Order: sequence, then structure tokens, then C-alpha cells
Amino acid sequence: MTEEKTRRANNRLLGVLATVAVLMFGFGYVLVPLYDLLCEVTGLNGKTGKTDIVAAEDQQQDVTRLVTVEFTGHTDTGLPWEFRALQKKMQVTPGKLMVAKYYARNTSSETITGQAVPSVAPNRAASHFKKVECFCFSRQTLKPGEAKEMTIRFIVDSRLAKEVDTITLSYAFFNTDKVSARKYGGKAMTVSRDHHLDVQKVTSDVQPINKM
Repeated sequence: MTEEKTRRANNRLLGVLATVAVLMFGFGYVLVPLYDLLCEVTGLNGKTGKTDIVAAEDQQQDVTRLVTVEFTGHTDTGLPWEFRALQKKMQVTPGKLMVAKYYARNTSSETITGQAVPSVAPNRAASHFKKVECFCFSRQTLKPGEAKEMTIRFIVDSRLAKEVDTITLSYAFFNTDKVSARKYGGKAMTVSRDHHLDVQKVTSDVQPINKM
């Protein structure tokens, strides 16, 4: 009887563990759709478009209208940098290749690497904001006290809805090193190639979670 009870207990335990594993996998799987929904509700959307120079130059311009593009940016609490747009806004002809610049300076006494996450508002304009070149495509490393200008070359798609006359481009800069970010009171975050926040890295401090 003792062996039979032990066998049943072990089977129950295995069943519970299997259920927990499935639930944890499912939780991790739905995090990205939940992030997409959050972007839609709040108007934030990191999934701005991306294009190459040939496609950008081939796009037909809509000279009958102008779209105002506003530029903003901020750093997370874990990144001791000064960061701002060098121009507050500009008038853009849809279909025309444009250039804007941001400024960043490392105010700390150590070398730090950051990653920028873009957002566009209104949400429906995000897919029509095409980046040819952007500092957000890769991590940026600044030495102590180092400052630099960072360029973004973009085009507003001429197929943007006529009623949209203002687009706001915003960047949030995050520290990519967990230890360094904690030192300055924040959390480390990275982004995927399509500018999704990396959910696994964001939630790494609240283990356990299965790899997706």
C-alpha cells in the first residue's frame, strides 16, 4: 500500500508540474499580444516602419499637403544620460526623405550602453512613418562625459490618411545593463529587431518564466 500511495502521489505531482509548465508557457506567449494592445490603447507604438534608401527615393511625393512632425525624447531612470531632440518640430512633405537629429550625453563617470525605443502617435500613423536610418537600430555606447548627435533619416508615407496632419515621434532610452541600470534606480531593457520591448529581458527579475 505504501508503494502504491507513493506512486499515486508522484503521478499527481507530475501532473501538477506539467500543468504549471503549460500555463507559464501560455503566459509568456500572450505577453507580446498584450504589449501590442497596450500600444494601441495608449497611442504608443514602437513598431514604426522601416525602409531602404531606394524605396524611399522612389516614393512619389504629395506636394499638396504638409504634415507636422514633432520630436520628443526622454531617458529611463536607470540611464544617467542627457537626451533630447535638436528640433522640436518640422514641416514634412509626404513622400520626401527628411533628416532629424537627437543629442545624447553621458553624465556619469562610467561607460554605458543604451538602447532607444521609438513610439509614434497617433497609433494609426506608426506604419506610415518609415525610417531609413536611425540610432534606434542598434545600441549606443557613450564613454564618461561623452556626447554625440544621433541621426534619423525618415519618410512619411504619402498614403497617410489625409485627416492626420500631425505626427509625434518619441524615443525612450533605456540602459541595457541590468547591474548598471539598478545602480541608477531603474531596470535594463532591450528591444527586438522590430522594436518590440524584449519581454523576457524586462521580466527577468520576476522569475520563473519559461523561454519562449
